[in-house]
Amino acid sequence: MSESMISKSPRIEVVDALRGFAVMAILLVHHIEHFIFPVYPAPSAQPEWLNVLDTGVETVIFSLFAGKSYAIFALLFGFTFYVQYTNQEKKGKDFGYRFLWRLLLLTLFATLNAAFFPAGDVLLLFAVVGVFLFLVRKWSDKAILIASIVFLIQPIEWFHYIASLVNPSYQLPDLGVSAMYETVADYTKEGNFLKFILGNITLGQKASFLWAVGAGRFLQTAGLFILGYLIGRKQLFITTEANLTRWMKILIISAIAFAPLYELKSLLSGSETQMVSQTVGVVFDMWQKFAFTFVLVASFVLLYQKSKFRKSTSNFTYYGKMSLTNYITQSIGGALIYFPIGLYLAPYCGFTLSLVVAFVFFLLQVQFCKWWLKSHKQGPLESLWHKLTWIKS
Repeated sequence: MSESMISKSPRIEVVDALRGFAVMAILLVHHIEHFIFPVYPAPSAQPEWLNVLDTGVETVIFSLFAGKSYAIFALLFGFTFYVQYTNQEKKGKDFGYRFLWRLLLLTLFATLNAAFFPAGDVLLLFAVVGVFLFLVRKWSDKAILIASIVFLIQPIEWFHYIASLVNPSYQLPDLGVSAMYETVADYTKEGNFLKFILGNITLGQKASFLWAVGAGRFLQTAGLFILGYLIGRKQLFITTEANLTRWMKILIISAIAFAPLYELKSLLSGSETQMVSQTVGVVFDMWQKFAFTFVLVASFVLLYQKSKFRKSTSNFTYYGKMSLTNYITQSIGGALIYFPIGLYLAPYCGFTLSLVVAFVFFLLQVQFCKWWLKSHKQGPLESLWHKLTWIKS
């Protein structure tokens, strides 16, 4: 049954809607962060009620989406690889090598995104880590599950922590990310367009990638990719009674696990010992975000079975079908809104106003998606990526 359903319905609507939800959540977080440009109005320049509201907005948005929306995006990246690989496998072809070419193309889109997003691009990380999907594509389900677990355990952070116990003088490697971010912030404030673009696609790209390595996201992303691929193999996004029961179990287990993991993360991340906060503190931070990610995913999948929820979230389906286009235009729009190269509204936008701007930007993007998809099967960048992927060698 699952094979026939996949062949008849190459796009699974709940996946598009979930991807759209994730990209919207990323948009909200990025606007709150001013696209990693921490310039905000002084609290003394705002009424106290707005300062209180700003604090609440920051807390809610970051608690709900920071580190989770990206994780959903990563899961679905792995799932999409499953769909592409399976479709070609049915034709007797191995999509793996074409996928490597597709990842190389993704680095070009990453460069475009990074040009406007100082030290914040994630697409380069996806392009590099995507190689793991190529490596495991023919493994058994059990081997893939084990590999995903190994990566999600965060072995590098555990290695550093254990090494520090064995040798108290052991130090974490300094990747120089802080100094890079300071340089990025300096040239961003100058407002020189050419310097801004060139700096972002060189030093900014490097800073973003090394931050991901140091923050534990490199192997976590690999684990999420592979897990998403396994979810595809297990057909979990196909609507069946058995799958809905599985998602309910996932929701319950994730919700139960989240609370203690969050408490441990708070305890360890706040440790006065840097080695503890930057190793096991990072591990438990990743784990609590992973648990909450599946609370969001499972809740979304279960609610999507309700017609009222599907109707109320229909915009996400359009948005998700053009996720690459929307993700990159978010960065371009954010730079032009908040940075000195554009309108430079950052000093006038606190968290609350930034959230309002984000929603307006989202709604404009949705309208563009609806208009574009009336006459096109894919978004502009999605279509370009597809055409270049299948270009004749």
